[in-house]
Amino acid sequence: MARRKQTRGSCVFCGREMTKGGLSRHLKSCTKRTEAIETANLQIKNGPVQPIYHLQLQDVWGGSYWLHLEIQGEATLKALDDYLRAIWLECCGHLSQFSIGGWSGDEIPMNRKIKHVFTPGLTLTHIYDFGTPSETLIKAVDVRQGRPLTQHPIFLMARNKLPEVRCSECDKLARWWCTECWIEMGEWVPLCDRHAEEHRTEEHDNDEYGMSPFVNSPRMGMCGYYGPAEPPY
Repeated sequence: MARRKQTRGSCVFCGREMTKGGLSRHLKSCTKRTEAIETANLQIKNGPVQPIYHLQLQDVWGGSYWLHLEIQGEATLKALDDYLRAIWLECCGHLSQFSIGGWSGDEIPMNRKIKHVFTPGLTLTHIYDFGTPSETLIKAVDVRQGRPLTQHPIFLMARNKLPEVRCSECDKLARWWCTECWIEMGEWVPLCDRHAEEHRTEEHDNDEYGMSPFVNSPRMGMCGYYGPAEPPY
C-alpha cells in the first residue's frame, strides 16, 4: 500500500513550510517566535504571566488536517471547543465532549481550565456530533511561562494547507465536489471548474444540492457541514 502523502503548512512567525511533525519541532526553536514571545512578555495589556500551552491537533482519520495552537492556561476547555467548532466543525449545533481515552474514556468538564488538564505529552480526544462524529486528537507538545501572544485565549501558529485532490475527469486540481452524488449514491466525485459545470448540467436535473467547494476541514461532506473552515480570530 502506498504511503499517504503528508500535508504541509507554514509557520506563521517565519513562513517556513513543513509537515505537522516538522513544525512541532521547529516551533520550539523558531527565532521569530522567540522574538514574538519576548515582545508579548513586555506587553502588560496582554494579561498576567501564566502557563501557555502548545497544542498539536489532528483529525483521527489519517491526520491530513492539523493545527498547532497556543492556548492560555487560564482559558477553559469550552474556549478550545468553541475554536474547534469555528475553524473545523460547526454545522448543526451538535453536542461535543473532551475525554481521556476516546469514546469509552473519562469525560472532562468543559469548564475545566487548561492548566488543570494538560501536561506535556498528554493527549485528549475531542468528539463533535455523536451521530456522525468528528474526532480530534489533542496533544500537549510543550508549555511556557509568560504572557500570551494575543488577548484572545488561542493563537494559531500553523495549519495544514488544503490537501490536493485531482479531478475525477482529468488530472487538474479539483476545487469542487458533487453534493448530490454523495447524498444520493454515496459517490465521491471531485471536479475541476470546467468538469464541475459539465457534471452539474449533464448529470443532474436540479440544483437542490449542487456543487460544494473544497474547504480545509476534516468535517467536509459530513452532516450539514460546508465550511467556511475559517479561524474565529
